[in-house]
Amino acid sequence: QVQLVESGGGLVQAGGSLRLSCAASGSSFSINAMGWYRQAPGKQRELVAAISSSGSTNYADSVKGRFTISRDNAKNTVYLEMNSLKPEDTAVYYCNAFIRFYYYWGQGTQVTVSS
Repeated sequence: QVQLVESGGGLVQAGGSLRLSCAASGSSFSINAMGWYRQAPGKQRELVAAISSSGSTNYADSVKGRFTISRDNAKNTVYLEMNSLKPEDTAVYYCNAFIRFYYYWGQGTQVTVSS
């Protein structure tokens, strides 16, 4: 049973920083792509950033230059460093992992940015 466990969310003032972590466990297969999505109230879930097993990254235009995704393959962990946070970054952030043929999701962690 694959599990993704996120941590690091919280409340921060605009301009502040947070670091999210997501640890994957329970898989006997290598993890391919990993990513972070977010969903704000009343909005659809959207891709924030993704990273391949080789380290290639892509970002939503709204976070480019402010967020950095990275991963530690030895620990099956993906990170999201978020700087210069804005109130519009407020959302539940979900970790995602593509393993073999399936996508797996974490339970989500709340990020709230106050103005």
